[in-house]
Amino acid sequence: MASSGSDLFDGQVEENKNFHENFGEMMSTLPKGLGAGGCYYQYQGFWYSSVWLLGTIWAQRSFRARDTDILLAASPKSGTTWMKALMFAIVNRKCYPHLPSSSLASHPLLTKSPHNCVPYLEVRDEEHMIGGNPIAYLDSLPPSSPRLLSTHIPYTSLPKSILSDSGGRIVYIARNPKDVFVSYWSFCQKFKSKTDQSKGQPLAAISMEEAFELFCKGVSITGPFWDHVLDYWKASLERPDQVVFMKYEDMKMDIMQHVKRLAEFVGHPFSLEEERQGVVQEIINLCSFQNLSNLEVNKSGAYHVHIASQTGQTPLLVNNSAFFRRGEVGDSKNHLTVEMLEHLDKITEEKLGSFGLKL
Repeated sequence: MASSGSDLFDGQVEENKNFHENFGEMMSTLPKGLGAGGCYYQYQGFWYSSVWLLGTIWAQRSFRARDTDILLAASPKSGTTWMKALMFAIVNRKCYPHLPSSSLASHPLLTKSPHNCVPYLEVRDEEHMIGGNPIAYLDSLPPSSPRLLSTHIPYTSLPKSILSDSGGRIVYIARNPKDVFVSYWSFCQKFKSKTDQSKGQPLAAISMEEAFELFCKGVSITGPFWDHVLDYWKASLERPDQVVFMKYEDMKMDIMQHVKRLAEFVGHPFSLEEERQGVVQEIINLCSFQNLSNLEVNKSGAYHVHIASQTGQTPLLVNNSAFFRRGEVGDSKNHLTVEMLEHLDKITEEKLGSFGLKL
């Protein structure tokens, strides 16, 4: 006899409950430390909040990659929001024309956060949560079109189906760690609900100087930052047809060239006719910091982060405005001392210099 829908749901609930119990036991055995965003746990060599760790393990055990997947990867605060908007606009431009003569009033980026348009592997927004399994929504997406996804998971911790079986493509965006740290620190101060997601307790306050020292030691979300960047850099050299490595600063310097390069890599190149009609520039304008940050949805809306409804995790509410700070290159010099800037430069050269990578 076939199982009823309620039986299947009950089974999912029980499975999720067991998983959460096992997760709690595992977490108690992991190295633990305080970071700018609260309590972090070290897993497979990288640091996570409880929310991000739970989501990462969910993805590792349940995500099934497809050959048509397009995955945006980045260390947090490296330009993820901007890249999500650009990639969504590029891949979906046939559905939402960008010609100067066309109306953009119905474009999803005008009424939704880029984070709602391009879902994460490891966390789910409220709109896309199906039952208690955060991966169910990704599985439900039709195979007839590519899934446009994003992640902060380090390369070596990606689900095995991505690393071994998938013919999909990975776009990695890297940014100078000085600006990354300032943006990361600012973001951590803007949480609407500053509570430890696992215990419901207020986050312990730490100074910017303390957060800086921890960042330099590698203690930040999915840090160490330099290890995160380096692993994707190496992957781009080993698998250039499947992994492309892009730099935030290069994109800001020549956005037109890099948007065309991005479109080519993800299999949606611009035609000469589209270039002549100004489609590339229309996408650049639509996804610009000035335009996105001034949209009502990104000024007053909020992003609801869920993992699984049966895990006991409290949804994390983040104001969409927190994803938009300044979007400038080199702003860190206005917030960090000369000594702090030089210290980060030294670490970057020590960690990345011998591999031919400069940030």
